[in-house]
Amino acid sequence: MKLHELRPAKGATHKDKRIGRGDGSGHGGTSTKGTKGGQSRAGYKRKMAHEGGQMPIQRRIPKRGFKNPGRVEYKVLNIGQIEQLADKYSITEFSLENLYINGLVSQTDKVKILGNGELKKKYTFKVNAVSEKAKSAIEAAGGSVEIVK
Repeated sequence: MKLHELRPAKGATHKDKRIGRGDGSGHGGTSTKGTKGGQSRAGYKRKMAHEGGQMPIQRRIPKRGFKNPGRVEYKVLNIGQIEQLADKYSITEFSLENLYINGLVSQTDKVKILGNGELKKKYTFKVNAVSEKAKSAIEAAGGSVEIVK
């Protein structure tokens, strides 16, 4: 076998369909688009969620409630979880960086500490928000709280 004898395998290549190049091509006339209607014409784009005249699903389903664009979502840590997390990841300072490094929160998450549970050891917290109950429990155990924006 020589380099100039190389060919693709039989059936591996196909002739391109040349649309709109006259009746002799077999794809002339309406250029395989059928007759009339939007889809046969230039510049046609299928409209998103168009259901052919049937009432679209986004209009059939009733709307309920209200989405507040100013709502702030927090990742919540209860004081009861703090001891377990501290033992598991050997953390004494619960800062956003430490929590991210240990895979507990993502980089853009805001963290809030809530007061459900008990705290026996002292820890330092650098988080976005703390409840009053949690703050008093942390300070009673000898820890400190710093609010980070």
